[in-house]
Amino acid sequence: MSGPTKQELKEQAKAEIKEGANRAQPAVHDEWWPDERVRSYLDLPPQEGVGPDYHVLLKAYRGMVPETFERFIGFFQDAGRNLNEAGPDGRSILQLISTHRRAGEYAEILRKAGAR
Repeated sequence: MSGPTKQELKEQAKAEIKEGANRAQPAVHDEWWPDERVRSYLDLPPQEGVGPDYHVLLKAYRGMVPETFERFIGFFQDAGRNLNEAGPDGRSILQLISTHRRAGEYAEILRKAGAR
């Protein structure tokens, strides 16, 4: 007697993925982050092979709504960090997110701050 095939396991796992309202933890878009929480992103340790400035910018972009991201960029600049540090693929965070459909507000925030 054999168990399910790899394909059957993949299909089962895909069927179990919860999306939208069915997620275990709903997305929160209107939560106010205190400055301490926003600044804490500056202290995130980078992954191996990724520059520290690029890493925290990517994490902030992925984890913050535009209004919070804009505040973060102010703290980032006050700390003397580099908005144009290249990632592993040689692109800056602005160059990366400019390819994302819904990143317009984030890209504009970076441009206003002097990112290239």
